[in-house]
Amino acid sequence: MDEPILRLRDMIKSSDNIVFFGGAGVSTESGIPDFRSVDGLYNQKFDYPPETILSHSFYVTHKPEFFDFYRRKMLALDAEPNAAHLRLAELEREGKLKAVITQNIDGLHQKAGSREVLELHGSVYRNYCERCGRFYGVEAVARSEGVPKCECGGDIKPDVVLYEEMLKSDIIERAVGYIQQADMLIIGGTSLSVYPAAALVQFYSGQRLVVINKDTAGIGSGADLVITGPIGEVFSRL
Repeated sequence: MDEPILRLRDMIKSSDNIVFFGGAGVSTESGIPDFRSVDGLYNQKFDYPPETILSHSFYVTHKPEFFDFYRRKMLALDAEPNAAHLRLAELEREGKLKAVITQNIDGLHQKAGSREVLELHGSVYRNYCERCGRFYGVEAVARSEGVPKCECGGDIKPDVVLYEEMLKSDIIERAVGYIQQADMLIIGGTSLSVYPAAALVQFYSGQRLVVINKDTAGIGSGADLVITGPIGEVFSRL
């Protein structure tokens, strides 16, 4: 077994307060495209740039176009957890992993069995009426056409954080608390280029900082262990 994998095994074995911080790269091996890679959404051609479509301003002014893109590109309801999701859920059941902090909105960590999942950017599985506040499951959006409507006539909005919107303060506070108390922090599948979420790792002061990503340029300089490669493949060897 490769030396980095052995080191990661040993670090996990000697830790009992692990926190995992993950991004889009955690789900690419489940068939969900990320944003910034060569095949990511930002490098595909649309009528508007994805960053524009997924902004609060665009949602308010171009709702039909927003939902057309959202249904086609943001909903991956048939996706299944990969080895990374499954191993993290196992570590939680073993009492070693205390929380998963994710930038993803796909719900795959919960599907794998993880229970303490802090979703920084929300979830496609939660939606709410902007008029009356009633909550809806993902089917209300996935099976509708145009702008999904509540029974009261209001528009149904996905409970996801769009560009120009603030992250939920209670989620941020809980994430900071977990990171500050952790004796091991694993950062996986993210380039740490999306703020303010990326700034959360600055609250970690422990001695076991691990970075696992296909491209670790710029994010692994202060890590105790850096593993370059697909995170699902790495976790399948643990």
